[in-house]
Amino acid sequence: HAPETYMEKISAKVSEKGVVDLDYSTKENIFNLCDYLNKKPESITACIMNRPRHKKIITELNQIGVKIKLITDGDVSGALLVTDEKYGVDIFLGIGGGPEGVLAASALDSFNCIFQGRFLFSDKDRVRAKKMGIQNFTKKYDLNEIVKGDSIFCATGITSGDLVPGIKIEKDQFISETIVTHKSSGSKKIIKKTATK
Repeated sequence: HAPETYMEKISAKVSEKGVVDLDYSTKENIFNLCDYLNKKPESITACIMNRPRHKKIITELNQIGVKIKLITDGDVSGALLVTDEKYGVDIFLGIGGGPEGVLAASALDSFNCIFQGRFLFSDKDRVRAKKMGIQNFTKKYDLNEIVKGDSIFCATGITSGDLVPGIKIEKDQFISETIVTHKSSGSKKIIKKTATK
């Protein structure tokens, strides 16, 4: 099992650049989002993974009075909770897996959302990244730099989450739900599939 490459991430249902940004402080991101959405801090919900590395951000969010949705895992789905008001999440932030950041970006590419990611390289990662032509190890990547051209994203719920329920077993049938997005067609849907044992 290869060591995971980490990425600092932020996503929000924002169509304009400069409202939220990885280079801003937590406080600046929240107050900019409040202005943009015309909401008070206590009406904003931030989603973040419940990890010790996020203690400082969680403390800052609590001081501002923001509601916090802590997730134990699945930061791809966490980043996607900003896509629809029904999920009740205004901003996703924190550090998670690099590959998961790329997956989240590919899904968010079909929605009118902002996503930014910045890889956090270990010494071993830097050697690998250099071989791949990466010179700037502190570069912040916008969504259109992570995902170029058309994109298709599919994710099937295995265990139940906020986006789709997990696999259900009813008598002799397995029922699954898959979220599918396709940028060029503008398709964003959930496909329900039934398979017989």
